[in-house]
Amino acid sequence: MTLLLTFVCAIILMVVAISRWHIHPFLSILGSSLLLALVVGLPLETIPNTIGKGFSSIFGNIGLVIVLGMLIGLILERTQASLKLANTIMQCVGPRHPQLAMLMVGWIISFSVFCDSGFVIINPIRRSLAKQMHVSSVSLTMALSAGLLISHVLIPPTPGPIAAAGMVGLDNNLLLVIGLGILVSIPGLITAHFFARHVGKRVKAKDEQADMGVAGQEVSTAPIAPLPSFVVSLLPILVPILLMTLGSLAGVIPMGLRFSQLAVFLGKPIIALSAGVLCSLWQLRATHQLHQLYDITQTTLSTAGPIIFITAAGSVLGTVIVEVGFVEYIQQHSSSLNTMGIVFPFLIAAILKTAQGSSAVAIITTASMMGLYDSEASMMAALGMTTPVQAALMVMSIGAGAMAVSHVNDSYFWVVTNFGGLTPQDGYRTQTLMTLLVSASMLAGILLISLFV
Repeated sequence: MTLLLTFVCAIILMVVAISRWHIHPFLSILGSSLLLALVVGLPLETIPNTIGKGFSSIFGNIGLVIVLGMLIGLILERTQASLKLANTIMQCVGPRHPQLAMLMVGWIISFSVFCDSGFVIINPIRRSLAKQMHVSSVSLTMALSAGLLISHVLIPPTPGPIAAAGMVGLDNNLLLVIGLGILVSIPGLITAHFFARHVGKRVKAKDEQADMGVAGQEVSTAPIAPLPSFVVSLLPILVPILLMTLGSLAGVIPMGLRFSQLAVFLGKPIIALSAGVLCSLWQLRATHQLHQLYDITQTTLSTAGPIIFITAAGSVLGTVIVEVGFVEYIQQHSSSLNTMGIVFPFLIAAILKTAQGSSAVAIITTASMMGLYDSEASMMAALGMTTPVQAALMVMSIGAGAMAVSHVNDSYFWVVTNFGGLTPQDGYRTQTLMTLLVSASMLAGILLISLFV
């Protein structure tokens, strides 16, 4: 019990350091890990090696995958390929279902673009659609916000799910995570669609009172430069998925030795995403921006650095948790925890998200506590999650928990409310409530799937 209380105090200290004292998550997680190791009495000579082992384990496949995924996303943003994808999806869904169109636009775009950037990019389309079709601006705001956030917390190549998959031992099985992420998204998307239509009748935004832009000018949705074609825009997302699918099929379908080896090689996440980067270079060339590749790469590395280091700090926390014997304690009391099963990581992620605001930090920190699914000395084993499918469901549970709830300590809350023309009070009635309901619906979907695996 002393060990359990020490662990809880370490987590509380970490959350307070991030949310109240505004200490960077990297230092907060790393400092809490070091204090936990000292307080529980790990031998002093083993602590540096324990921290080094946890930290260095991330700077392999996971770190490279995060960088490559973010590079693809930034090129999609700079070349306005994301805008082309959004316009095409809008045309396919049709004008009769504006909320559904916004929902699917957000869900697709967030595969490779951060929520905050995605909302800013698509917001002019949302405003124009609300004005032209005379539909609730708030309903479109909620649909776009939900679509962006759902895929952001569930589906690689966004950094959070990639890092979580690597931490539980699925870094070479991202296709399984992507497939389950798409499946688990369905109840969340349905809930978000009905919520958006419902709340739009009860809450009014500022832009519904005046059809003017932020600076008093009419909002324009015209692109700055000619948009790339739909095929060119889709390739950087589609090619990595197809290659990973081919690599997975090579393990179960006879293809000949050499072709199977080639398929497995191409299906590795690093190689598949590298192919996606090559396809995105085509976008730069098509839009005459190839000369900006250096600056785009530099920006990507600057943005990816904090995420990778936070992930590494989370890995340190996970390693310390194993070394101090907390996993053994959980295993000894696994009969009580097994009743919670897949709900346990959901609750941890939800508490962390609500307390400190960042979905990525909540995902990475929670995944670092779970450990590898194929290791007997991990919390995954204590919870009975010992197969790849169960590990992928664990990633889904963590992602769903990291969506609840978005409020004033979340930067995305302010992006949605400010660009959506909502007051903070209306933000609680819309964004905060929506993230809670969608998160709960995705957990229900995960529990249903877990009955059959």
